[in-house]
Amino acid sequence: MNGEILFSREGAIATLQLSNPDKLNAIDSAMWTALREALDRVAADASLRCLILRGAGDKAFAAGGDIEEFLTVRATVDDALHYHDELVATALDAIRACPIPTVAAIHGACVGGGLEIAGCCDLRIAGASSRFGAPINRLGFSMYPGEMAGLLALVGPATLLEILLEGRILTAQEALQKGLLTRIVDDEKVIDEALASAERIAAGAPLVARWHKQWVRRLMQGEPLTVAEKRDAFAFLDTADYREGLDAFFAKRKPQFTGR
Repeated sequence: MNGEILFSREGAIATLQLSNPDKLNAIDSAMWTALREALDRVAADASLRCLILRGAGDKAFAAGGDIEEFLTVRATVDDALHYHDELVATALDAIRACPIPTVAAIHGACVGGGLEIAGCCDLRIAGASSRFGAPINRLGFSMYPGEMAGLLALVGPATLLEILLEGRILTAQEALQKGLLTRIVDDEKVIDEALASAERIAAGAPLVARWHKQWVRRLMQGEPLTVAEKRDAFAFLDTADYREGLDAFFAKRKPQFTGR
């Protein structure tokens, strides 16, 4: 039986669950496809303001890819290229390109493909007993270069090589110290803290959140901004939310943003 990607929403906050409970939420090929499709739907929904990604249950965020599939879906070079370029990479790219903020809520094992997914999210909130790594050197295969991009951008070459060369499983505290995590909370508070984070994000001006993500991606390219781009950075001046934010500030009331 294939795993599933479960969607739910409460108000402006959506949640995607990686669900393959018999295998610690290991991600099979159907799940990679379903994850990309779910991200595409989220990205197209202008009413959403934040997305939480989590694993089903509290034992794992995701314990990597489904190794049992590898003898069939990655049996040849052509099969492997299809699997990684058309299934895995497109799902990871969809997370990185998601226009709204993304929060990974991490319980338990966050390994291999699970670590790649979490690394593509904007924020990562983990339980104190969660653990992290990519011990694929013990399985005789390497991480596909296209899948390293999110982790490389997040922690840099030294930490990524430590993770891949040693194949060691990191504690949550080590992961925090190395920049893999945003913060650690008690295990039983992970979902509550992820929801609280999402609510703080959702309370802000949604266009501003999207612009902040856009500009961070642009600045990571390393090229100087053009004059046109600098002017575009002030597009907020023409928004109703900008006027609402200022009005609320001067009136000492809570702003009510509409995304316009």
